[in-house]
Amino acid sequence: MPLLIALIAALAASALAQPPVVRTADPAKRGLKESDFPRTIKVAENVYTYEDFHAGPEKFTTTNMFVVTDEGVLVADGQGSPAETKGLVDAIAKVTPKPIKYVVICSDHGDHTGGNISFPPDVKYVVHPLSKATLDKQAPPAATAGGPAGRSGRGGARAWELPNDAELVFERKALRLGNEEIQILFLGRAHTGGDLSVYLPRQKILFLSETFLNRVFPAMRSAYPSDWLKALDRAEAMNANLYIAGHGFTETGQVSKEELRAYHKALAAVIAEATRLHMAGVPVDEAARQAKWGEYASWTLAASQGPVAVRRVYDELDGKLK
Repeated sequence: MPLLIALIAALAASALAQPPVVRTADPAKRGLKESDFPRTIKVAENVYTYEDFHAGPEKFTTTNMFVVTDEGVLVADGQGSPAETKGLVDAIAKVTPKPIKYVVICSDHGDHTGGNISFPPDVKYVVHPLSKATLDKQAPPAATAGGPAGRSGRGGARAWELPNDAELVFERKALRLGNEEIQILFLGRAHTGGDLSVYLPRQKILFLSETFLNRVFPAMRSAYPSDWLKALDRAEAMNANLYIAGHGFTETGQVSKEELRAYHKALAAVIAEATRLHMAGVPVDEAARQAKWGEYASWTLAASQGPVAVRRVYDELDGKLK
Protein backbone atom coordinates (compact mmCIF):
# COMPACT_ATOMS: atom_id res chain seq x y z
CA MET A 1 0.00 0.00 0.00
CA PRO A 2 2.73 2.57 0.83
CA LEU A 3 4.37 1.71 -2.52
CA LEU A 4 1.10 2.39 -4.35
CA ILE A 5 0.68 5.73 -2.58
CA ALA A 6 4.25 6.66 -3.47
CA LEU A 7 3.66 5.75 -7.10
CA ILE A 8 0.48 7.85 -7.26
CA ALA A 9 2.33 10.76 -5.67
CA ALA A 10 5.17 10.44 -8.18
CA LEU A 11 2.76 10.42 -11.11
CA ALA A 12 0.97 13.48 -9.74
CA ALA A 13 4.26 15.29 -9.28
CA SER A 14 5.29 14.42 -12.81
CA ALA A 15 2.02 15.78 -14.19
CA LEU A 16 2.45 19.00 -12.23
CA ALA A 17 6.00 19.35 -13.54
CA GLN A 18 4.82 19.39 -17.16
CA PRO A 19 4.80 22.94 -18.54
CA PRO A 20 1.32 24.20 -19.46
CA VAL A 21 0.38 24.12 -23.13
CA VAL A 22 0.49 27.56 -24.72
CA ARG A 23 -2.84 27.88 -26.51
CA THR A 24 -1.77 29.42 -29.80
CA ALA A 25 -1.10 28.66 -33.46
CA ASP A 26 2.02 30.85 -33.40
CA PRO A 27 5.21 28.72 -33.27
CA ALA A 28 7.26 31.46 -31.59
CA LYS A 29 4.73 31.85 -28.77
CA ARG A 30 4.72 28.08 -28.45
CA GLY A 31 8.49 28.17 -27.91
CA LEU A 32 9.36 26.66 -31.29
CA LYS A 33 11.81 27.78 -33.95
CA GLU A 34 11.38 27.76 -37.72
CA SER A 35 14.15 25.17 -37.86
CA ASP A 36 11.89 22.79 -35.88
CA PHE A 37 9.75 22.36 -39.01
CA PRO A 38 8.72 20.38 -40.88
CA ARG A 39 8.25 17.75 -38.21
CA THR A 40 6.62 14.35 -37.81
CA ILE A 41 4.73 13.54 -34.59
CA LYS A 42 3.77 10.04 -33.52
CA VAL A 43 0.30 10.13 -31.97
CA ALA A 44 -0.37 6.36 -31.78
CA GLU A 45 1.60 3.21 -32.51
CA ASN A 46 0.91 3.49 -36.25
CA VAL A 47 -0.53 7.02 -36.63
CA TYR A 48 1.45 10.19 -37.29
CA THR A 49 0.93 13.84 -38.08
CA TYR A 50 3.19 15.92 -40.29
CA GLU A 51 3.40 19.68 -39.75
CA ASP A 52 4.93 22.17 -42.17
CA PHE A 53 4.49 25.92 -42.52
CA HIS A 54 1.59 27.40 -44.41
CA ALA A 55 2.66 29.99 -46.99
CA GLY A 56 2.16 33.62 -45.98
CA PRO A 57 3.42 36.30 -43.59
CA GLU A 58 1.93 34.74 -40.44
CA LYS A 59 3.61 31.52 -39.38
CA PHE A 60 1.34 28.59 -38.59
CA THR A 61 1.24 24.96 -39.62
CA THR A 62 -0.58 22.98 -42.26
CA THR A 63 -1.05 19.54 -40.74
CA ASN A 64 -1.51 16.12 -42.36
CA MET A 65 -2.13 12.68 -40.89
CA PHE A 66 -0.81 9.36 -42.13
CA VAL A 67 -1.69 5.84 -41.03
CA VAL A 68 0.81 3.01 -41.41
CA THR A 69 -0.46 -0.56 -41.87
CA ASP A 70 1.13 -3.85 -42.91
CA GLU A 71 -0.28 -3.38 -46.42
CA GLY A 72 0.53 0.27 -46.98
CA VAL A 73 -0.11 3.85 -45.92
CA LEU A 74 -3.14 6.12 -46.01
CA VAL A 75 -2.45 9.87 -46.10
CA ALA A 76 -5.02 12.51 -45.17
CA ASP A 77 -4.32 15.75 -47.12
CA GLY A 78 -1.13 17.01 -48.74
CA GLN A 79 0.82 20.23 -48.52
CA GLY A 80 0.68 23.36 -50.66
CA SER A 81 3.54 22.86 -53.11
CA PRO A 82 5.32 19.94 -54.79
CA ALA A 83 8.44 20.51 -52.68
CA GLU A 84 6.45 20.59 -49.43
CA THR A 85 4.45 17.47 -50.29
CA LYS A 86 7.67 15.71 -51.31
CA GLY A 87 8.84 16.51 -47.78
CA LEU A 88 5.76 14.69 -46.48
CA VAL A 89 6.38 11.70 -48.77
CA ASP A 90 10.03 11.57 -47.67
CA ALA A 91 9.00 11.75 -44.01
CA ILE A 92 6.66 8.79 -44.48
CA ALA A 93 9.51 6.83 -46.09
CA LYS A 94 11.59 7.40 -42.96
CA VAL A 95 8.86 5.79 -40.87
CA THR A 96 8.00 2.84 -43.12
CA PRO A 97 9.05 1.24 -46.42
CA LYS A 98 5.39 0.43 -47.13
CA PRO A 99 3.91 2.24 -50.16
CA ILE A 100 1.36 5.04 -50.01
CA LYS A 101 -1.90 3.42 -51.13
CA TYR A 102 -4.52 6.08 -50.46
CA VAL A 103 -4.61 9.88 -50.34
CA VAL A 104 -7.81 11.33 -48.89
CA ILE A 105 -8.55 14.85 -50.11
CA CYS A 106 -10.17 16.22 -46.99
CA SER A 107 -9.80 19.83 -48.17
CA ASP A 108 -9.71 20.80 -51.84
CA HIS A 109 -7.92 24.11 -51.15
CA GLY A 110 -4.54 24.64 -52.73
CA ASP A 111 -2.64 24.64 -49.44
CA HIS A 112 -3.69 20.97 -49.10
CA THR A 113 -3.65 19.85 -52.76
CA GLY A 114 -1.10 22.12 -54.48
CA GLY A 115 1.67 19.57 -54.07
CA ASN A 116 -0.23 16.41 -55.00
CA ILE A 117 1.97 15.82 -58.04
CA SER A 118 4.60 14.62 -55.54
CA PHE A 119 2.51 11.66 -54.39
CA PRO A 120 3.24 8.37 -56.19
CA PRO A 121 1.33 8.20 -59.50
CA ASP A 122 -0.47 4.99 -58.59
CA VAL A 123 -2.10 6.17 -55.34
CA LYS A 124 -5.87 5.94 -55.02
CA TYR A 125 -7.49 9.31 -54.30
CA VAL A 126 -10.63 9.58 -52.17
CA VAL A 127 -12.68 12.76 -52.47
CA HIS A 128 -16.14 14.24 -51.89
CA PRO A 129 -18.12 15.01 -55.09
CA LEU A 130 -18.19 18.75 -54.30
CA SER A 131 -14.42 18.80 -53.96
CA LYS A 132 -14.08 16.78 -57.16
CA ALA A 133 -16.11 19.42 -59.00
CA THR A 134 -13.87 22.16 -57.57
CA LEU A 135 -10.67 20.36 -58.53
CA ASP A 136 -11.94 19.53 -62.01
CA LYS A 137 -12.54 23.23 -62.65
CA GLN A 138 -8.93 23.88 -61.67
CA ALA A 139 -7.49 21.24 -64.02
CA PRO A 140 -4.59 22.58 -66.12
CA PRO A 141 -5.65 23.91 -69.54
CA ALA A 142 -3.61 21.38 -71.52
CA ALA A 143 -5.14 18.43 -69.71
CA THR A 144 -8.42 16.65 -70.27
CA ALA A 145 -10.62 17.02 -67.19
CA GLY A 146 -10.60 13.89 -65.09
CA GLY A 147 -7.57 12.47 -66.90
CA PRO A 148 -4.45 11.01 -65.37
CA ALA A 149 -2.36 12.93 -62.88
CA GLY A 150 0.81 14.56 -64.08
CA ARG A 151 -0.26 15.92 -67.48
CA SER A 152 1.57 18.91 -68.92
CA GLY A 153 0.13 22.30 -68.08
CA ARG A 154 0.89 25.77 -69.37
CA GLY A 155 4.50 26.06 -70.57
CA GLY A 156 5.01 22.28 -70.49
CA ALA A 157 5.38 22.15 -66.70
CA ARG A 158 3.95 19.09 -65.01
CA ALA A 159 0.68 19.82 -63.25
CA TRP A 160 -1.55 17.66 -61.10
CA GLU A 161 -5.17 16.90 -61.76
CA LEU A 162 -7.54 14.51 -60.04
CA PRO A 163 -7.38 11.08 -61.72
CA ASN A 164 -10.56 9.73 -63.25
CA ASP A 165 -10.51 6.68 -60.97
CA ALA A 166 -10.77 8.79 -57.80
CA GLU A 167 -13.23 7.25 -55.37
CA LEU A 168 -16.18 9.44 -54.36
CA VAL A 169 -17.47 9.60 -50.79
CA PHE A 170 -20.91 11.14 -50.42
CA GLU A 171 -21.51 10.45 -46.72
CA ARG A 172 -19.35 7.62 -45.39
CA LYS A 173 -16.93 5.02 -46.66
CA ALA A 174 -15.32 2.29 -44.58
CA LEU A 175 -12.16 0.72 -45.94
CA ARG A 176 -9.70 -1.79 -44.58
CA LEU A 177 -6.01 -1.38 -45.19
CA GLY A 178 -4.12 -4.31 -43.76
CA ASN A 179 -5.55 -4.91 -40.30
CA GLU A 180 -6.70 -1.31 -39.88
CA GLU A 181 -10.30 -0.17 -40.30
CA ILE A 182 -10.47 3.40 -41.56
CA GLN A 183 -13.64 5.46 -41.96
CA ILE A 184 -13.89 8.38 -44.38
CA LEU A 185 -16.68 10.68 -43.21
CA PHE A 186 -18.56 13.68 -44.55
CA LEU A 187 -19.77 15.49 -41.43
CA GLY A 188 -21.32 18.31 -43.44
CA ARG A 189 -20.30 21.38 -45.41
CA ALA A 190 -17.81 23.38 -43.41
CA HIS A 191 -14.69 25.23 -44.62
CA THR A 192 -14.87 24.15 -48.27
CA GLY A 193 -18.22 22.42 -48.82
CA GLY A 194 -16.69 19.05 -49.65
CA ASP A 195 -14.92 18.61 -46.31
CA LEU A 196 -13.98 15.03 -45.47
CA SER A 197 -12.68 13.67 -42.17
CA VAL A 198 -10.75 10.47 -41.44
CA TYR A 199 -11.69 8.43 -38.37
CA LEU A 200 -9.74 5.54 -36.88
CA PRO A 201 -12.25 3.65 -34.71
CA ARG A 202 -9.68 1.41 -33.00
CA GLN A 203 -7.72 4.38 -31.65
CA LYS A 204 -10.69 6.80 -31.66
CA ILE A 205 -8.66 9.38 -33.60
CA LEU A 206 -10.46 11.89 -35.82
CA PHE A 207 -8.57 13.96 -38.39
CA LEU A 208 -10.81 16.93 -39.19
CA SER A 209 -8.68 18.78 -41.73
CA GLU A 210 -10.03 22.32 -42.22
CA THR A 211 -13.24 21.62 -40.32
CA PHE A 212 -11.01 22.35 -37.29
CA LEU A 213 -8.47 25.20 -37.33
CA ASN A 214 -6.62 25.09 -34.04
CA ARG A 215 -6.35 28.68 -32.73
CA VAL A 216 -6.59 30.01 -36.28
CA PHE A 217 -9.37 32.56 -36.86
CA PRO A 218 -12.33 31.00 -38.74
CA ALA A 219 -11.46 31.41 -42.42
CA MET A 220 -14.60 31.54 -44.54
CA ARG A 221 -13.80 32.44 -48.15
CA SER A 222 -15.64 29.33 -49.37
CA ALA A 223 -17.33 28.28 -46.13
CA TYR A 224 -20.92 27.47 -45.18
CA PRO A 225 -21.15 29.08 -41.73
CA SER A 226 -24.30 27.48 -40.28
CA ASP A 227 -23.49 24.06 -41.72
CA TRP A 228 -19.97 24.35 -40.30
CA LEU A 229 -21.38 24.67 -36.78
CA LYS A 230 -23.44 21.51 -37.34
CA ALA A 231 -20.37 19.64 -38.61
CA LEU A 232 -18.54 20.57 -35.42
CA ASP A 233 -21.52 19.35 -33.38
CA ARG A 234 -21.21 15.98 -35.11
CA ALA A 235 -17.45 15.86 -34.56
CA GLU A 236 -17.77 16.55 -30.85
CA ALA A 237 -20.59 14.01 -30.51
CA MET A 238 -18.19 11.31 -31.71
CA ASN A 239 -16.22 11.77 -28.46
CA ALA A 240 -12.90 10.85 -30.05
CA ASN A 241 -9.82 10.38 -27.91
CA LEU A 242 -7.86 12.72 -30.19
CA TYR A 243 -8.93 15.42 -32.63
CA ILE A 244 -6.42 16.58 -35.25
CA ALA A 245 -6.75 19.96 -36.93
CA GLY A 246 -5.82 20.78 -40.51
CA HIS A 247 -4.09 23.97 -39.36
CA GLY A 248 -2.45 24.56 -36.00
CA PHE A 249 -0.53 22.25 -33.76
CA THR A 250 -1.08 18.58 -33.00
CA GLU A 251 -2.28 18.38 -29.39
CA THR A 252 -2.53 15.62 -26.82
CA GLY A 253 -5.92 13.99 -26.37
CA GLN A 254 -7.55 16.11 -23.66
CA VAL A 255 -6.07 19.35 -24.98
CA SER A 256 -7.35 18.51 -28.47
CA LYS A 257 -10.88 18.15 -27.08
CA GLU A 258 -10.60 21.47 -25.29
CA GLU A 259 -9.25 23.20 -28.39
CA LEU A 260 -11.99 21.77 -30.61
CA ARG A 261 -14.56 23.20 -28.18
CA ALA A 262 -12.69 26.52 -28.17
CA TYR A 263 -12.76 26.60 -31.96
CA HIS A 264 -16.46 25.77 -31.98
CA LYS A 265 -17.09 28.72 -29.65
CA ALA A 266 -14.93 30.99 -31.81
CA LEU A 267 -16.85 30.10 -34.95
CA ALA A 268 -20.18 30.66 -33.20
CA ALA A 269 -18.97 34.03 -31.88
CA VAL A 270 -17.80 35.20 -35.31
CA ILE A 271 -21.11 34.21 -36.90
CA ALA A 272 -23.04 35.92 -34.09
CA GLU A 273 -21.11 39.18 -34.46
CA ALA A 274 -21.62 39.31 -38.23
CA THR A 275 -25.30 38.43 -37.74
CA ARG A 276 -25.70 41.25 -35.19
CA LEU A 277 -24.34 43.77 -37.67
CA HIS A 278 -26.52 42.40 -40.46
CA MET A 279 -29.65 42.66 -38.32
CA ALA A 280 -28.70 46.24 -37.43
CA GLY A 281 -28.71 47.10 -41.13
CA VAL A 282 -25.00 47.90 -41.28
CA PRO A 283 -23.70 47.71 -44.88
CA VAL A 284 -21.30 44.84 -45.38
CA ASP A 285 -18.19 46.93 -46.02
CA GLU A 286 -18.83 49.01 -42.93
CA ALA A 287 -19.62 45.86 -40.94
CA ALA A 288 -16.24 44.42 -41.91
CA ARG A 289 -14.65 47.52 -40.33
CA GLN A 290 -16.89 47.65 -37.26
CA ALA A 291 -16.83 43.98 -36.25
CA LYS A 292 -15.52 43.35 -32.72
CA TRP A 293 -13.92 39.96 -32.24
CA GLY A 294 -13.08 40.17 -28.53
CA GLU A 295 -10.63 37.45 -27.45
CA TYR A 296 -10.51 36.09 -31.00
CA ALA A 297 -8.90 39.27 -32.34
CA SER A 298 -5.55 37.87 -31.19
CA TRP A 299 -5.94 34.58 -33.05
CA THR A 300 -3.74 33.91 -36.07
CA LEU A 301 -5.17 35.42 -39.30
CA ALA A 302 -7.80 37.52 -37.48
CA ALA A 303 -6.82 40.73 -39.30
CA SER A 304 -7.08 39.21 -42.78
CA GLN A 305 -9.90 36.73 -42.23
CA GLY A 306 -12.26 38.81 -40.09
CA PRO A 307 -13.60 40.87 -43.04
CA VAL A 308 -13.86 37.72 -45.17
CA ALA A 309 -15.97 36.06 -42.47
CA VAL A 310 -18.32 39.04 -42.23
CA ARG A 311 -18.94 39.00 -45.98
CA ARG A 312 -19.53 35.25 -46.05
CA VAL A 313 -22.03 35.37 -43.17
CA TYR A 314 -23.81 38.26 -44.94
CA ASP A 315 -23.99 36.14 -48.08
CA GLU A 316 -25.56 33.29 -46.15
CA LEU A 317 -28.10 35.57 -44.44
CA ASP A 318 -28.94 37.12 -47.82
CA GLY A 319 -29.59 33.68 -49.33
CA LYS A 320 -26.64 33.81 -51.71
CA LEU A 321 -25.11 30.48 -50.64
CA LYS A 322 -26.56 27.43 -52.32
